[in-house]
Amino acid sequence: MVEDATKVLILTVLLVSPALDAAVPQCSFPAIYNFGDSNSDTGGSSAAFDLVPPPNGESFFGRPAGRECDGRLIIDFIAEHLGLPYLNPYLDWLSTSYRQGVNFAAGRSTIRGQNKTMVELGTSPFSLDVQIAQFDQFKAKASKLQQRESNGCKLSKPQEFSRALYTFDIGENDLIAGLRMLTEAQLLAAIPNIIDQLAAAVTHLYRQGARSFWIHNTGPVGCLPAATFNVSNPKRGFLDKYGCISGQNAMAIEYNRQLKGRVIRLRKELPQASLVYVDVYSAKYHLISNAKNYGFMDPMKICCGHHERNISVWCGQRRIINGLEIFGTSCDSPESHISWNGLHYTQAANQWIADRILDGSFSDPPTPIAKACLM
Repeated sequence: MVEDATKVLILTVLLVSPALDAAVPQCSFPAIYNFGDSNSDTGGSSAAFDLVPPPNGESFFGRPAGRECDGRLIIDFIAEHLGLPYLNPYLDWLSTSYRQGVNFAAGRSTIRGQNKTMVELGTSPFSLDVQIAQFDQFKAKASKLQQRESNGCKLSKPQEFSRALYTFDIGENDLIAGLRMLTEAQLLAAIPNIIDQLAAAVTHLYRQGARSFWIHNTGPVGCLPAATFNVSNPKRGFLDKYGCISGQNAMAIEYNRQLKGRVIRLRKELPQASLVYVDVYSAKYHLISNAKNYGFMDPMKICCGHHERNISVWCGQRRIINGLEIFGTSCDSPESHISWNGLHYTQAANQWIADRILDGSFSDPPTPIAKACLM
């Protein structure tokens, strides 16, 4: 995967000269509409359920800001790059404005809707179909209230929905839940249905007028430190040389292979759409496998939380175990860590990844996000 991404980068440099690339006009996205899970949740779960506790947010916001991170997420860097404000969560009615976009993402969300087993696993009720329904409601409200724009309406202009950027960062929890409750054969059999549901969401938005799509594949789930917290004396081959669970990453690679193929099919089915497939897996795995070269420490070490000897205290938690009070505090140098809490990346890692994907180096086609409206 990393080698493929590197080839894309080399081909981009060879085939697109700076002069020609500069001559191509940039898109003027008036808004971003994001659909996702905790990797891009800017406060949806915090508004709907429990507030994200400190020390989350300490590196940038100086306080918890609804993100399971010490600072900004990739979606925040996307907004910055496009000159747009950070996205307010749809579920937070106290948010000041939805004028330039909405974030429908919620932590633990999946592409597939919930069933009894998924509920027991703790997935969110705000699955992708629910997020799409929320978008439909939002768009309808914006259309009804457009006449109030002169009176300070905080909703998007109806005519701008077709010019907005629609981003997807979801699917990781479907794999994680599947790895926990299904056999390998069962999960492989379920992947096409998961991807079909994502494709159905894209198609629905297209029929609503959406034209520019930026679709992230899923990251290397086997490299999440939380996946290895309780792994001891693993068999040869269970972990790769970087400490990642090989089988889980193989499943993510297969999911991504099928997702890329489905995006290519969607380009034929939705001829007026610009669909950019973003290989986040390769960007993240490249960072993990070259952590020291980029100034980061062991990628399996987390910054926030306490996990050892079968004792787990998650980031921001406080527990009394055998009479001893244990806090899930943060480290002194989050900027040198890749993993924030075992499941999510630090702001420093998110920025590193964003810097590599926003210029199109890990995308198919190799399109910078600022030109993702071009077909």
